Amino acid sequence: MTRVPAAPPSIAKLDPPNWWAAHPLNPVRLLVRGENLFGARVKVSGSGVTLGRAKVNARGTALFVDAKISPGAKPGARSIALETAAGRAEAAFEILPRQKKSERAGFSSDDVIYLVMPDRFAVGDPARLAKPDATRDRSKPRSYHGGDLRGVIEHLPYLQDLGVTALWLTPLYANIDGHHPPTAWSAQPFTDYHGYGPVDYYAVDRRLGTMDDLRELVTAARARGLKVILDQVSNHTSPAHPWVADWPTETWYHGTPEAHAPNSFHTWAVADPYATEELKRGLLDGWFGGLLPDLNQDDPEMAAYMIQNIVWWVGMSGADGMRHDVVGLVPRTFWKKAFAALKRAHPGIRAVGEVNGDWPLHLASYQSGRPGFDGLDIGLDSVFDFPLRKALRDVFLEGRPMDALPSLLSQDRVYPDPSRLVTCAGLHDDSRFMGHPSATTDALRLALSFVLTTRGIPLIYYGDEIALGGGEDPDNRRDFPGGWPGDARDAFTSAGRTPEENAVFDHVRRLLSLRAGCAALRRGRLINLFVDERVYAYARASGSERALVVLNAAAQPRPYDFSAEPLGAADGETLDDGLGGARARVENGRVKGVAPARSASIFLFDAARGKSPRRG
Repeated sequence: MTRVPAAPPSIAKLDPPNWWAAHPLNPVRLLVRGENLFGARVKVSGSGVTLGRAKVNARGTALFVDAKISPGAKPGARSIALETAAGRAEAAFEILPRQKKSERAGFSSDDVIYLVMPDRFAVGDPARLAKPDATRDRSKPRSYHGGDLRGVIEHLPYLQDLGVTALWLTPLYANIDGHHPPTAWSAQPFTDYHGYGPVDYYAVDRRLGTMDDLRELVTAARARGLKVILDQVSNHTSPAHPWVADWPTETWYHGTPEAHAPNSFHTWAVADPYATEELKRGLLDGWFGGLLPDLNQDDPEMAAYMIQNIVWWVGMSGADGMRHDVVGLVPRTFWKKAFAALKRAHPGIRAVGEVNGDWPLHLASYQSGRPGFDGLDIGLDSVFDFPLRKALRDVFLEGRPMDALPSLLSQDRVYPDPSRLVTCAGLHDDSRFMGHPSATTDALRLALSFVLTTRGIPLIYYGDEIALGGGEDPDNRRDFPGGWPGDARDAFTSAGRTPEENAVFDHVRRLLSLRAGCAALRRGRLINLFVDERVYAYARASGSERALVVLNAAAQPRPYDFSAEPLGAADGETLDDGLGGARARVENGRVKGVAPARSASIFLFDAARGKSPRRG
């Protein structure tokens, strides 16, 4: 029996609001949210679009329909109309010009990623700050502070000068406008300034700017040789998302606000042959933090919606790569479909996923190149090297023996391609490196020296280049000094930094310059040469080019002595430190030197050119 609506249909939202002609994903699945949609006939004004059969949910509040766009459809505005016996409603839909056939730049070990949280980086539109906004309060660490996309645009010269080559922006979706209620981790109401609580997957958050601002950022970044990586959230929404009160399908979410699986971060459970279904359900179905509603990617409509959204953001922005949030909390079958669609729509794009845990074997099963524990290769290019992050913090902050680093790297054989792992000393979910009780700028320089010279794709968390402090979340997300009008100092400039901050900044800038000029440091084979309690020496080799790195975490100078044979260095050769701190010499087939206290040294040379030293 067909239900007859008692009132005319109404449309609250149409997702997606536009799509491209001649797109690899065609037809596009439209979701219309509204009221009184029972029995609606769906029509489109204008040519070039053919609609399939509509499906309406049990409450008459969501309608799904395929829209097939003709390859030759002319770009421009269309209208999607819903008609019932009680009336008619329309929503705008636009056909976009076909995308140019050019590959995304992606990212690789030739790059250095800089993680930016736009709300905490810089203000580019002071007029926005002049407008009253109950969600903005710099005195509260869990409120919006006012940074925006234009602030990132205005500081691209700073990033270019530093020497990074790619920007990872935390999520830009529209997030909650009101305040979340207090929770176990926050005694005060708070907002999702970080972007991980979407309320609209097809809008840039108004406090950060507009889609035009994002496109301008991508264009301006590319003009300076910088790539842009967007952040994507498929696991959950904000509890304030309209879906939570009105599910588009009966299985859109896992659980309800009143009854849902407790959240689990035991990411190993999904691959554990001994884990109970309850353990796995807490991982895949649990509400993040007990607060964020967990999306059900096993629902085919939910999965189709999210996959299209991933593709849409790249197409609309022109971004070169994507970072995917909490990949380990989402079914792998979904990711296999999602990454296949992303690569089909945007050849050359690269994706990195967050898979929490300090177990290389588990992380390796998520990287593309071979089947994982379930027989699936999900197609994910890269994962964050969390095991190496833990090891370097153990060494440089906790004083553990230096061999924790090469011993961890010895497990690289489990990865399909360790050169594609993203390495870091810390991220926005960690306490700041400089927030550790034993942290020093010497330790930070050593940690960043290691990250920027070992294998993988290095990442710098905004502010680490100036030794920005901070404890656990949200203190680890402090504002960048000088990013706001009226700040007491401007750490984007040398004059605005303290001597200690300048020492770290100059060190990082020099490291990035050496890395940019040396292919061996970016993509060379890693060779472990020497390790004792506090000294670690290794080389990177590419063709005849060599980079020798010596790290000394001791509080006093330490000698080293190891075979020169893997380097191809000749007797009598003197090697100069590209960082200006030391020299090494080759005698009787051995490399000998004294590493200054708490120092990193980098020696660059070409083994085929008479073993002549190469200064950076």
